[in-house]
Amino acid sequence: MAKTRTHWVCQNCGRTSPRRMGRCPGCGEWNSMVEVIKQSSAAAKGRSSLPANEPQRLGEIEMEGLERLPLPLEEFARVLGGGVVPGSLILVGGDPGIGKSTLLLQTVALMAEATGRPVLYVSGEESARQIKMRANRLSIQTDDLFVVTETNLDGILRHVERVQPLVLVVDSVQTVHSEDLTSAAGSISQVRQAASRLQWWAKAEGVSVFLVGHVTKAGAIAGPKVLEHIVDTVLYLEGDLFHTYRLLRSVKNRFGATSEVGVFEMRQQGMVEVPNPSEVFLAERMVNAPGSAIAVTMEGTRSLLVEIQALASQSSFGHPRRTANGVDFNRLLLIAAVLSRRVGLRLYDQDVFANVVGGLQVSEPAADLAVAVAIASSVRDRPVAADLAIIGEVGLSGEVRAVAQTAARLKEAARLGFRRCLLPKSVRRGQGSLPSGIEAVPVRSVAEAVEKALVK
Repeated sequence: MAKTRTHWVCQNCGRTSPRRMGRCPGCGEWNSMVEVIKQSSAAAKGRSSLPANEPQRLGEIEMEGLERLPLPLEEFARVLGGGVVPGSLILVGGDPGIGKSTLLLQTVALMAEATGRPVLYVSGEESARQIKMRANRLSIQTDDLFVVTETNLDGILRHVERVQPLVLVVDSVQTVHSEDLTSAAGSISQVRQAASRLQWWAKAEGVSVFLVGHVTKAGAIAGPKVLEHIVDTVLYLEGDLFHTYRLLRSVKNRFGATSEVGVFEMRQQGMVEVPNPSEVFLAERMVNAPGSAIAVTMEGTRSLLVEIQALASQSSFGHPRRTANGVDFNRLLLIAAVLSRRVGLRLYDQDVFANVVGGLQVSEPAADLAVAVAIASSVRDRPVAADLAIIGEVGLSGEVRAVAQTAARLKEAARLGFRRCLLPKSVRRGQGSLPSGIEAVPVRSVAEAVEKALVK
């Protein structure tokens, strides 16, 4: 007879407890413990069905059949490391309405059309007619795309065995439930069970699986952290809902570089690739406008030139405001303090606003110097030279520190027509060979950088 075991699982951190507790001892959340009843016989049956593998010598392991599947969207392929690895489990997260379902439906349809093999799109949130409406808007005409509405894990695996797809999409993993567990769909136990079963099946059959994941209010993928450890690749689709540009960012990739980024534009016909994002972000730039500076940032292995705008205005209150949009708020406070103490700018009665054009989020310290120059340009009402790009990290002593991959940044700036680049003096001394076509303007301090960047 099947034995049942009852335990309590925290829906916030996944901590288990043999008895009910009002507050989770792991994360401290109140009323987050949910009762879960699990049958041990079903678990033992699942374990006995696993194949018995024997240890192999490393040199005897065959590599045949691991060639990456071609992905028609080059920006998506860049993020994955060159294509889709057979048998990989890929988790895609993002805010509601950001375009996750649109991007994946468009991607698997192109893969089916290019290879002539079937792909299966499993939806637990939308009906087949709703998916058909989206497919019509995206002009998808392939007959090799199969769509099914299913939330039962065993039912999904039965559909997969019948269709034998090249790629499987599950939208979303929080809607999938297993009959072996009594908890509701979306709970910690159900999400872990669904991901584990799909991982085992993907590795055994060599079929790539895309999982769509919900995100919490903080922007992290909902569910236990073990979900991100189970999968091979974790992707985040980012962007401002009021802008059309989307960034597909890789934060974990067992088959490629992490922190890689692909840029898309959301249009009526779906996600459109942006091969030269720097040109797009600088297209509406106002030349010789005070408070505008060009920063050269790195997103993975790609260099991006972004416009950073700053505005300083007389404050009407006793405590001046500091507002950051697209840059880290604490970095803005640090830069404002350095400008006040080391450069001598009067900011104690000025409201300071900093913004990254295009809805991008710039988090690396290499944009510090561009933010500082933009603020100084607004305060002194003097524009930054139009042909000048800026690279550098700002220290508390007012020094300008070196950043990584300077040569790649300068190469991208030269390609877009910038003739000079403000950069730390240590870079010029430490790297003897810098790209041609652009003049390096070395600076040691923020005060020196402000004087050389602003037009007389």
